[in-house]
Parts: sequence; structure tokens; C-alpha cells
Amino acid sequence: MESSRGAPIGMFDSGLGGLTVANALMRRLPTESLLYFGDTARVPYGPKSPETVRRYALQIGEWLVEQGVKCIVVACNTATAHALEALQVSLSVPVIGVVDPGARAAVRASRIGPIGVIGTSGTIASGAYAKAIEAQSANARVLSAACPLFVPLVEEGLVDHQATRLIAHDYLAPMREAQVDTLVLGCTHYPLLSTVIAAEMGQGVQLIDSAEETAAELEQMLIDRELLRDPDDARGHEPTHRFVASDAPQHFLALGGRFLDVPLTAVEYHVFT
Repeated sequence: MESSRGAPIGMFDSGLGGLTVANALMRRLPTESLLYFGDTARVPYGPKSPETVRRYALQIGEWLVEQGVKCIVVACNTATAHALEALQVSLSVPVIGVVDPGARAAVRASRIGPIGVIGTSGTIASGAYAKAIEAQSANARVLSAACPLFVPLVEEGLVDHQATRLIAHDYLAPMREAQVDTLVLGCTHYPLLSTVIAAEMGQGVQLIDSAEETAAELEQMLIDRELLRDPDDARGHEPTHRFVASDAPQHFLALGGRFLDVPLTAVEYHVFT
């Protein structure tokens, strides 16, 4: 059990966006090591079929297990929506996703208005957030909208660009008209656009980023399964963080710090054949 406690936490996303979740995990669990895989060769996952996303997710999950992780966080809303159950059944380590934590946070935050959810085409088409929110609150009203251009805009670093503001204005019009009081950022890339999104939605609308809630759920799961790293074992041994990309690791290295809030010093390369 001691060796398992010292093993890294595995994480994956379709690209860079999941680093926002990694940031939350590193702040909440500073003694834990991370192994993060960004599938930059196949980003974005949103427009792809559920079957393709499941195949990618299982491929990455199996690789992370081979690397010796003690658990896996699916830091991608589309992969959580389409592949979480398959991963939990197929893999030998516990797996959690980002949808249920985000849904719980949205229900807590909402007052009287509808809850809005924005995400990739795949996440929205799956209905995963609407189902998770309604499971938490049977009376909840949910309005969902796909925002497919947000991911490439973020990946290209255009987080404060006139084109991004124009697209956000168009995408978010139904949410403004419905007067949602809470808006779930249902993609891990979207927190990088929170300033633009908040400006479009106006005061009084609370934006929900599932990263913090996911970090809290992970901590509790590690405690329950006796997998949390022993503080005595961690003393004097700094955690090690590995970042791996399936394409363009130098691009990942250049932009990753923007998502993680700390500079990246190295990004490994691994491609699936």
C-alpha cells in the first residue's frame, strides 16, 4: 500500500485544457506527483464520435496504468461524457471525471434562474451535464449550448482577441436571453476564456469551473481508498510532475504555463500507433 500511495496521479485531456484541473490538484494536494497526458495529435475531441473518443480514452488510460499511476482523473469533459464508465470497468485503478463535480457545484450555486451549460459539441450532444444536474436537483432547469470554436481559439492562444469576443457574443446569446444565473464552463479549456465569458454574461451570473470540485473529490477518493500520500513519506521528497504530449511538445511547452499558472520546464513526447 505504501508504494501505491507514492505513485503518481494520472491525468489526461485532449490537449492543454486539462492543465486547469492539474493546477487545482497541485494546489490542493501539493505532496502528490502527477503524470499528465495531452492528446495534442488528436485534439479536439468534441466533434468526434463517442466510439472514437472511447477508443482514444481507453488507449491513454491503459498507457497511464502501464506507467504506474495509482488513479486517473479524466480532465476532459468530452472524454468523461463518453468514456468514464468504460474506463472504470476496464482499468485496474480508480477513475474519476469532471462532469459530476461540476454539476454538484452548479446546483449549489444556482438560485432561481436556469442553469446554463456550455461545452464542446460532443459533451453537449451527450447530455451528460443535464443528466448529472437533474440527478442532483429534480427541479433544475438546464439550458445547453455547444461552443465548438472556443477550444481552437484557446489552443492558439487567442484568449483576449476581438474574434474571440465576437464569437462569444454569438454563442452566449441564448444564455443571456434565458437569464441563466449560473453558467457551467463544461470544457477544461473554457476557464481561460472566463474574462470574456463573464463580460458577455454580465454581473450576477456565476461561472462554474469544475476543477476545484474535482480536486476535492479526488482528495476524498484517495483518503477513502488509503491512497493519499503519507505526509511523513513525502517529507524531504518533492513531488515529480511529468507532462507528455502526443504531438508538438514544444508548442505544449510554450503554452502550457498559461494553463498551469507555473512555467513548464519539459514536455515528453509519446505517440500512439
